[in-house]
Amino acid sequence: MSQLPLSGKTGVIFGVANKRSIAWAVAQAWHQAGAKLIFNYQGERVKENVEELAGAFGADTLIAPCDVRSDAEIERFFAQVKERTNRIDLLLHSVAFAPREALTGQFINTTREAYLVAHDISAYSLVGLSRAALPLMEAHGGSIIAMSYLGALRVMPHYNVMGVAKASLEASVRYLAYDLGKKKIRVNAISAGPVNTLAARSIGGFTELLKHYEVHSPLGRNIELEELGATGLFLATDGSAAITGQTLYVDSGYSVMAM
Repeated sequence: MSQLPLSGKTGVIFGVANKRSIAWAVAQAWHQAGAKLIFNYQGERVKENVEELAGAFGADTLIAPCDVRSDAEIERFFAQVKERTNRIDLLLHSVAFAPREALTGQFINTTREAYLVAHDISAYSLVGLSRAALPLMEAHGGSIIAMSYLGALRVMPHYNVMGVAKASLEASVRYLAYDLGKKKIRVNAISAGPVNTLAARSIGGFTELLKHYEVHSPLGRNIELEELGATGLFLATDGSAAITGQTLYVDSGYSVMAM
């Protein structure tokens, strides 16, 4: 009987809010491939959802609070991880936020506060989490994966400051890949097509965006959460051992289109 591709590996998942979360799709794929998982939750509002979902993986699954805006909370979270295991192999960063009012109207009206909040939570947190995870990964290497969107590269109406933050996230992926490559830690991003998640519904015109992708993408359809999970699994396995610093588009081919 062949061994599961992630057997013996431990992954940390940041960003599960509910069963429609991209992070949950990746978590399921990693679990089915044999990985043991550790989850964060950010705030009491999502705690119950995360506990219910992650609890399906076993009563001993570690679920701990971590507000990625706080270095102290990140430190406490990874201290709890160290009590459970002396190594992690995988880290998923599926965390993004901008104030709702910054995701409507014109980008030029973005406030300084909204700009800072979006970059702190959506981009800098990848740096902070990677640094905290490093002591648990550097002896044996691993894979760090972030979630992005085409708005990092092209103007998407209403995405506004989140697009700028995602551009920062993708640049951070490249610089982290350079810093961590000699430690056999790979850092990549998945640029997903639009998915009907809780966060996405706060973007103005999101329903129209889904329809637009379905009509104009080469595959003529929107993506499924399971497809993002499968890509997250690929980037976690040895099949992607020579891939780092990259942004992989999982968007039914929409990103190749000019019109």
